[in-house]
Amino acid sequence: MIFLQDHQAFPPADQANKEGILAVSMNLSIVRLLEAYHKGIFPWYNADEPVLWWTPDPRMVLFPEELKISKSMRKVLRDEIFKVTYNQDFKAVIESCRDIPRAGQDGTWISDEIIAYYTHLFNLGWVQSVEVWNQEGDLVGGLYGVLVDRVFCGESMFAKESNASKAGFISFIQEFKNELDLIDCQIYTKHLASLGARLIPRKEYLKYLPKFEI
Repeated sequence: MIFLQDHQAFPPADQANKEGILAVSMNLSIVRLLEAYHKGIFPWYNADEPVLWWTPDPRMVLFPEELKISKSMRKVLRDEIFKVTYNQDFKAVIESCRDIPRAGQDGTWISDEIIAYYTHLFNLGWVQSVEVWNQEGDLVGGLYGVLVDRVFCGESMFAKESNASKAGFISFIQEFKNELDLIDCQIYTKHLASLGARLIPRKEYLKYLPKFEI
């Protein structure tokens, strides 16, 4: 793990420590974020602390053709309980991801700084959002992530109603499966594993990412 100076490139991913932390920096930038995602790296840190850059090994990913949909979720989708849209209200999605209470977590890593930078990336076309609406027209679920060529790097999701985030995630994969090689889920969770995500070596994951060019 190294301390990055401004304009210093990331070291090779295999220099990350066993937890997956590769580097530390004092700030973010649009170029730094784009470099990171092209190299299989993502920021995850607490507000008012140095930026930690992560590249876990192994990596949790989901290949579109391996998506698992339970019988109960098939019924939810078939009955059109939710309406799913794309890139219609990124601001509401990222703010909801910030505000939703999460078991075992005190606060959130989605700071005002993170919202500002990812909003800039959204406006540049690098970030995509998925919105899930109930029958009354309320935003009840969603997710967002960074699209790097044919790899969607998922960042966060939220649900205010049961199955809302699952409906958005599944619908997104079904809608764009022919345009995606894989979905980067970053780290293992039982929730993602139940949907078909699995761990692969970081070295294999990096092969799917295009070369970074400014």
